[in-house]
Amino acid sequence: MNEALAAALSSQPLSDHSLWAIVLEAGWVVKGVLLILLLFSIICWGIILTKSITLSRARKDTQLFFDAFRESRKFSILYAEARQLDASPLAQVFKSGYSELNRMSRLQSEHQKASADASQEPEYERTAMDNITRSLQQAVTAEQTRLERGVNFLATTGSSAPFIGLFGTVWGIMESFRQIGIMKSASLAVVAPGIAEALVATAAGLAAAIPAVIFYNYFLTRINTIVTDMDNFSAELINIIERIYWKRK
Repeated sequence: MNEALAAALSSQPLSDHSLWAIVLEAGWVVKGVLLILLLFSIICWGIILTKSITLSRARKDTQLFFDAFRESRKFSILYAEARQLDASPLAQVFKSGYSELNRMSRLQSEHQKASADASQEPEYERTAMDNITRSLQQAVTAEQTRLERGVNFLATTGSSAPFIGLFGTVWGIMESFRQIGIMKSASLAVVAPGIAEALVATAAGLAAAIPAVIFYNYFLTRINTIVTDMDNFSAELINIIERIYWKRK
């Protein structure tokens, strides 16, 4: 009997046992699971490619901006250079802080012309620094949100794809037992198709989840590093404004 079964199996065309043939012969539930996982995988790889390009440009432009920041002695010159480095989060933070600084400087000049009371200057400067600090914090939050856009979908895929694949696995096993009941036979020819469907669904779930988890952790580490750099830069910029630039106004 075993020899007859082996002969029957060996007589099947090779294409009937291919992965594509298993997918085509799968039930509609398993096909739906595979389609969902394929969609998740395509979106994840699109996010991975886009985010890789974005972070690479951010690192390159940030290095250029940081070099210009160390060499420049005037904020106005640095601002002109920062406008050309749109991919740099640090440049965006600086532009936000510098714009607020200019606005508060104009208000201070108008206030000095309208009032001769110099006792209000310290209070006015404290208010100005509070506004500048708030502007920098808002810019950091905005840049962090921009960098993290889409990354959470990788985490969602990494956590949900194995369970979606597991659903297809359970359904495939259920189909195998149903075929056993219908055929009243537990032979390999009866059980194998359902088991194959189950294994394909599991493999598809892992194939979608593993890259998503790996790149999610990788991107999150790089983004956290950039956020730390923005926080440090904001603190340094505030110190410079307090010690030098604002006092000159």
